[in-house]
Formats: sequence, C-alpha cells, structure tokens
Amino acid sequence: MASVGIKKAFVCQSCGATYPKWQGQCNVCKAWNTLEEEFEATASSSKRQANTSQIIGIKSNTKALHLNEIDTSLEKRIQLSDKELNRTLGGGLVEGSFVLLGGEPGIGKSTLILQTVLQTPNLSTLYVSAEESEKQVKMRADRLGGHNGELLILCETNLENILAIANEQKPKVLVIDSIQTIATTLSESSPGSPSQIRESANLLLRYAKQSNTSVIVIGHITKDGAIAGPKVLEHTVDTVLLFEGDKHFYFRILRCNKNRFGSTNELGIYEMQGAGLVVIDNPSEHFVSKNAEGLSGRSIAVALEGIRPLLVETQALVSSAIYPNPQRSATGFDIRRMDMLLAVLEKRAGFKLIRQDVFLNIAGGLRINDPAMDLSVLVSVLSSSIDKTVPSQVCFTGEVGLSGEIRPVARIEARIREAERLGYKAIFIPKENFNSTSLNEKRNLRIIAVGSIVELFKIVFRSNP
Repeated sequence: MASVGIKKAFVCQSCGATYPKWQGQCNVCKAWNTLEEEFEATASSSKRQANTSQIIGIKSNTKALHLNEIDTSLEKRIQLSDKELNRTLGGGLVEGSFVLLGGEPGIGKSTLILQTVLQTPNLSTLYVSAEESEKQVKMRADRLGGHNGELLILCETNLENILAIANEQKPKVLVIDSIQTIATTLSESSPGSPSQIRESANLLLRYAKQSNTSVIVIGHITKDGAIAGPKVLEHTVDTVLLFEGDKHFYFRILRCNKNRFGSTNELGIYEMQGAGLVVIDNPSEHFVSKNAEGLSGRSIAVALEGIRPLLVETQALVSSAIYPNPQRSATGFDIRRMDMLLAVLEKRAGFKLIRQDVFLNIAGGLRINDPAMDLSVLVSVLSSSIDKTVPSQVCFTGEVGLSGEIRPVARIEARIREAERLGYKAIFIPKENFNSTSLNEKRNLRIIAVGSIVELFKIVFRSNP
C-alpha cells in the first residue's frame, strides 16, 4: 500500500527551487528573501499517475511510432477574429496547443482574450474566470461587443471541477484566467505558489494534448517583469506571449517569446480604446507627430520590432544642470546605452555634455531595443544641444560603435521601403549597408550613406539633405 505523508520544504517564489530549510538567498536565481514554507502531500508515482488520469478523465493510448510513420503535415489551426494575434501565434491558434499570456496588471490581457473569443463566430469556448464574478465578466463582454453563441462562462478556482466541466462540454478552446488563482488537490500549497502552478500546468498540458483542446492561460508578472511562478511554467507551455505597454498610454504590443509552432519574430500592435483593443494596421503613422515642424531635439528613427519596420519619433532635451551631478533620464530606451552614446558623442565628436542634463523619450510609450535607434538618439541630443532643427522628411537608421563608426543593421531593404512608403525624402543608413544594398531600382527618396558620427553631423546640421 502506498504511503502518504506531509512533506515540508522551503520553496523559492521566484524560480521554484526547493530547500530543506530556510536560507536568506536562493542559490539558483540569487534572489533574496524569496523562500517560503510549503506543505505538500507525497504519494507513490503510480498513485499520482492514477490520480492525474482520473482528474483529466481521458485515457491515453500512447504507443511508439517509426519515424517514417509520423505525419509531417501542418498542424490544424483555428483562425481567430484578431489578425494580429493570429500572426503572433504563427498563423492561428494550433489545436491542442498550450498558450501562456503574461502582462502587467490592467494592461488588457483579459480584454484581449475575451474580445477575441467573443468576436470569433462559432468558436466553442469555455472561459474560466477565477478572479471575477459572472456579472463582472458579462459587463466587460457587453462593453467589448461581439456575440459568440458557443461561449460559456465559468467562475471556479478548483482545477478538478474545471476539467470535469470541460470534459462534459468538450470546448475547442479553454481559457484560464488566471493560472495563479486556481488550485489542484495534487498540491497542499496555497494558490499561486510554485508547486501549485507547476501541478496545475502539468494537468492542463496533459488535458490539452489528450483532448486536442487549445488551452490559453493568463499569467501574472512580478515587479521585475518576469512571469510569476516557477520557470518550469514557461518550459511546459508551447507558446509564451507577453502583452506590453504603459497603461497610461494607448498603445500595446503583443510579443512572442517562445513558439513551438512558428516564429518568435512576429508581434501585434494595438490601441486601447473605450470599446476594447483596436488593431493598428499602420503603426508608423501613429508614432510620429504631425505638428512638430521647426522644433529642435526631434528626429525620426526606422526601428525594427520583430520583423516589422516601424518609424518612431525620438525626442531629446538638453539643458544646463542645476545640480552638481547632471541628470540622465530615458523613457522607452535603455539608460545604459544612452550613457554610452553620450560618452561616444563627447569623446569622438568633441561635444561636451558633462555639465548638462539630458532627457530622452521615445514618443507613444513604446520601448525599443533595436540598436538601429542609435543614430536617431545622437541626432536628437545634438539637435537639442545646439538648438537646430532636423528636417522633418529625413529619417535615420544605424548602430553606433564605441569608436564613433556607424555599424550596419539588419533588414535594411525593409527599412528603406517603409520610409519610402510613408513619403520621406531622405534616409541615412550605414555605409556598409549601402555597399551591400541593391540600389538599381528607382526610388522616391534619397539614400545617404555615412561611416562615422562626425560625417553624419556635418551633413545633417550644415547642409540640407
């Protein structure tokens, strides 16, 4: 007879590492004061396997196959109403896939999923809300609009009850909102603990694969921006999506960090409105202001988010420092990279900013990590410093090295085409990209190749490109 007991352990709430006694720092993730005491019922592996199969309610008939017996045809995908979500998932929601969606509180995770299943006709969906009541979900659904007669709402926190109803209703899509608020009897810990999240994720994974039901779980994130719970949660799921953006701005970006059924380079861009999230088909036109003619400290960068080129506005303000230590502030851009670019500007171009405050902002609330933003950042800073405007129909793309050289960037053809499509008259690109770019076709904009920041500044501020 299998023995059952209560096991006590200290579990790191950041990474899920387990220790027999408490200690101040986790040896795995190096986080401090994250170990908490948890109690878990232990049983033999055969009994646990039997309990798991009984909870799921589906018998597995697994057998080994020869390699040449495996069907390599494309997976069946569910086409959702949201084309940005379809593209980020790699062409639609794969049947039987396990998807994790994470994001900050209030960013719009529940709105995105509920709006999508509401507006996708004839999609049999069981939406489980463990955080809100039926009335709250109904009020949100009325605000979002759309009608899906196959949508069922369930407010439940017990995973065994959720899977029992799912086995009875047999939906095509099961939505769990959220993974941190449900609990299973396989773990004695409280909801949201690493052991609870781990056991719940394993049960949902087995249910998704054995029933061929697509499971979408919504997850919370920590103050550091990582998805709450053990790292094994991200390894368990097939796809990890992150919904980003400043909730004080309108724009949201849906990124894909992991995808077993497609590329991770795709992303979706939305605008938050009163009636829900609206897809932005042409994001470049939304991130560049139309009434900034004649203002210094402003330039346009051609950045790359995933595989999509975007034109974004870089704003800089350089002023005399009123404190002994000059201030350095960046919104939407890496502050350490800005410090490096300012050092290059002083060392290689001779512009002294040591006694001046420098403030940098990426308009629209975006956060861009593309190194090709470097040229635009330096041009904006210098424009504000010398109080000279940059022509509004000129854009920049290129990475700056520590020696002041301008390094090549990826997908230069796509960047040039996006600038040309939006009517820009000139674009500054790295000289190495110019040498490797096919310029035989006739273009409506002038391509200016530069090799150093000194050469760039001479062209921009001493002549009209």
